[in-house]
Amino acid sequence: MANIWHRWLTEENGQDLIEYALLASFLGFTAAGAVGLLSNSMNAAYTSWDDAGQSDALVEVPDPQ
Repeated sequence: MANIWHRWLTEENGQDLIEYALLASFLGFTAAGAVGLLSNSMNAAYTSWDDAGQSDALVEVPDPQ
């Protein structure tokens, strides 16, 4: 039994697969966090543009006489 554990801990077969899985998970979590932060700033920008577009300062309506 000790031989099995020793061989399991010292073999390097499949090491690349584990490294790629860790790298992919790191990139996935990083991308999810970046999208979360970016969505807040994009929402603020679009909201300010919408508010500016809704204001009277952008378009002046002539007085009908």
